[in-house]
Amino acid sequence: MKLEICSFSGHKIYPSKGKTYTFRFINGKSESYFLQRLNPRKIRWTVIYRRLNKKGITEEIAKKRSRRTVKHERVVAGVSWDAIRAKRNQKPDARAAARQAAIAKSKDAKKAAAAVKKTTAAQSTQNVKVSKQGAKGFAPKAAATSR
Repeated sequence: MKLEICSFSGHKIYPSKGKTYTFRFINGKSESYFLQRLNPRKIRWTVIYRRLNKKGITEEIAKKRSRRTVKHERVVAGVSWDAIRAKRNQKPDARAAARQAAIAKSKDAKKAAAAVKKTTAAQSTQNVKVSKQGAKGFAPKAAATSR
């Protein structure tokens, strides 16, 4: 036994009951309201209205319990948890001093790299061969004459 659902009211239509066109209606009343283009959400006896306005709910549905987020202490890639904990427990001024030392170290390394680059650039310019024409420079072009 297949039950249909009314296109307007949302009620169940049992076999051999109701009217069927392209839409299915349980009775003339719902067909008439449908043809009048009335909104079933505003008509109190329709299933849609009762669902929207929470009518006829006999059982209190228990609230859905939301899961509490659990904090896990995870290891960061390449650093053990003990090392992270030790850094966290350091005094702020000790951490600042270590940070300044690290910055100074990186700056020194950068300066050394720049110096090496400068010396290699100076050596490479000495070894460059220059043609006679290049040494003399190029002849300036004749000035364009305007009409």
